[in-house]
Amino acid sequence: MARRELQEINAGSMADIAFLLLIFWLVTTTIESDMGIKRQLPPPVPDDIDVPQAKEQNVFNVKVNFLDLLLVEGEPLDMNQLKNKAKDFLIATGDGVISHQIDNQEIGKNRDVVSITGANGKTNASFPEREWVRKSDVKLKIAEYIQIVQISEPKNKDAFRKVLSKWQEKLTTITLLGGDYKQLPSSALISMQNDNNTTYNTYLQVQNELQSAVNELRDELALAKFGQSYSELEEVYGKNKQDKKTLDKITAVRALYPQRISEAEPRDAGSTYY
Repeated sequence: MARRELQEINAGSMADIAFLLLIFWLVTTTIESDMGIKRQLPPPVPDDIDVPQAKEQNVFNVKVNFLDLLLVEGEPLDMNQLKNKAKDFLIATGDGVISHQIDNQEIGKNRDVVSITGANGKTNASFPEREWVRKSDVKLKIAEYIQIVQISEPKNKDAFRKVLSKWQEKLTTITLLGGDYKQLPSSALISMQNDNNTTYNTYLQVQNELQSAVNELRDELALAKFGQSYSELEEVYGKNKQDKKTLDKITAVRALYPQRISEAEPRDAGSTYY
C-alpha cells in the first residue's frame, strides 16, 4: 500500500500576520518614560587645573538633608519660599533694564545696594554685584578684536573670532534692550547639595523651584522688552532655527539671567544640616 505524502502547510502569510501583530503592539503599548531634568552637565575638570573659589556672596547655597528639610543661605526655609529667595539673589542689585516686584518689594533696575530681610528677620545684604556692560566699552572691544583677528596667525584666528563674536553679541543685546545693562559676575551661581537619603520627589521639587526662579525672571524681561515671554521665544525659534532675530532676543535675555544651577556632591546618608 502506497504511503500518502503529507501536505505541506502554507506558511506564506505567517510573516504578514507577525508584522501586523508587531504593529498592533507598537500602537497599543504604553512605554514608560523616566522622569528627569533637562540640563546639560559641564565637562569634568582636569586634575591639573586649579578651580578658582567663588566669593561667598556670589553663591546661593541650597542644602537638603535626609529629612527633606531645606537650609538656604544658612537659614531654614520652607519649600514655597525657595523660588522667591532665589529670585532675590538674582535681581537684588538690579539688572539695569527693568524694575522687578517680589514679596511686595520693588527692586530698582539701577540699584547698586539692596537689603532684603531673611526668614529669620535679619537683614541680608550678601548678594552678587552686577557689573555694567556699557555700549562705549563694548564698541572699543569690538574694534580691538577686529584688528587682532586681522593680524593674528591663522592657527589663532578662530579663537579670536569667537571672542569677537561674544562682544558683538553684547552689542546686539544692548541694542535690543534699549541701553546698557548689568550682568552677573561669571562666578555667580546657585549651588544645590542634597543628602544621599533625600527623597527623589523633594530633589525634583527643589530643582523645579530653582529653575522656575530663572524662568520667571526671563519671562518678565522678555515680556517687557519684546512683548513675548521667554518660553514663547524659545517655541518660535524651535520651529525655525534660521530665525536669527528671535535667537538674538533669546541671547539678550540669557545675558541678564543665565542659567547657572550647580549640583555639589551629595553628602553621606544620614547627615544633617540643622
